[in-house]
Amino acid sequence: MSHRPTSRSRRVAMTTALAAGLALTACSAESDGSGATTKDGVTTLSLWTHNGGNEAELAINERVVEEFNASHDDIKVEIESFPQDAYNDAVTAAAAADKLPCVLDIDAPNVPNWAWAGYLEPLGLSDDLFDGQLESTLGVVDDEIYSFGHYDVALNLVTRRSTLEKYDIRVPDMDQPWTAQEFDEALAKIKAGGEFTYPFDLGTAGGGEWIPYAYSPILQSFGGDLIDRDSYTTAEGVLNGPEALEWANWNTDLVEKGYVARKSGADSTLDFVNGKTAIVWSGSWAAVPVKEKYGDDALFLPPVDFGNGPKIGGGSWQWGLSSDCPAVEAAREYLEFSAKTEYYVDYATELSLIPATEEAAAQVPDFAPGGTFRDFYDYATEYAVLRPVTPAYPFISSTFQKAYADILSGGDPQEVLDKAVSDIDANIQQNGDYEF
Repeated sequence: MSHRPTSRSRRVAMTTALAAGLALTACSAESDGSGATTKDGVTTLSLWTHNGGNEAELAINERVVEEFNASHDDIKVEIESFPQDAYNDAVTAAAAADKLPCVLDIDAPNVPNWAWAGYLEPLGLSDDLFDGQLESTLGVVDDEIYSFGHYDVALNLVTRRSTLEKYDIRVPDMDQPWTAQEFDEALAKIKAGGEFTYPFDLGTAGGGEWIPYAYSPILQSFGGDLIDRDSYTTAEGVLNGPEALEWANWNTDLVEKGYVARKSGADSTLDFVNGKTAIVWSGSWAAVPVKEKYGDDALFLPPVDFGNGPKIGGGSWQWGLSSDCPAVEAAREYLEFSAKTEYYVDYATELSLIPATEEAAAQVPDFAPGGTFRDFYDYATEYAVLRPVTPAYPFISSTFQKAYADILSGGDPQEVLDKAVSDIDANIQQNGDYEF
């Protein structure tokens, strides 16, 4: 990777490739896609967000825009929200027509692909603006910052202290997380007790990006990965090697031993608070309802160390600057304004999301040192692994989703993984190693 892409032909081609890789639904929102207009000395920027239908987060988006508009006479921002399921389709269609908005939010793992496809350009803001930012909340491609986020979330093992005490199971911490053997023994004890429908809930009812977000960190803890991160040109040996096979067999063993359902209930958090499961692999978003039900009995534990350290997925929604924007400096002025610490605090305070900076965390009691949810900030700091920073990621993601489903459905793990590697490598070769 050596320079920022601007190829029109690549952009048009990616309209098809990205849509196929992400298996998106048809767009249900419409927009004229005008990035910016200037009239009577006032530049009006368009901003797109995926938060249509997410009233709480959209309200904060709108507050930032309103406060920016109130403080600027010569620049105004107009916000347009899309349903999340339709959002990526809207962006790829607008990109093909050269009608992207000036400012848009992006799911973190898509940033390299959208940069490669020519949708985005570097933010062009001072690196000092992002000092102290969690690594997982910056979209860095070819050593340039293309996006930043106000927050992240963190996977963890949710359980109850009383459950662990009842079955004489050690409470793990960051200094000494559970080993693979300890975790297996814990599930065996709980299973033998007969108290729960299943000892463990992996959240396997989820689909889409949840699959690589939730399960590739476990693969990485076993020592495998989605792609060879030294070259980013092959998945051979990392997605189908002995470590990956061990990971696959661990998943099937959980089902065969009766520790997990082959397909979880639609709402794993609800099943947990209703007493159906003893431990659930979930995210920091589940903390509030779990705490409301169980209070101080609730535990949010670090992930299991399967041999290569505990791992969780990193990267949530972030803000970027489109390559179509005709008013780049005005858009940068808005983005810099939106990066005020007070807005990081708002997302964390109102939505219980992990603030992306220590400065913001210190101002939010739940996430400050000693706070109720401080562990989530520490997990995001110490354990987060970015999904592969490569334009190939959407294809890798969809391929891994299928492979995981096939493994859980009883497919031969080695054959399934070999097929996934073959498909990923072929895609990378067909796209010229995704060189910039």
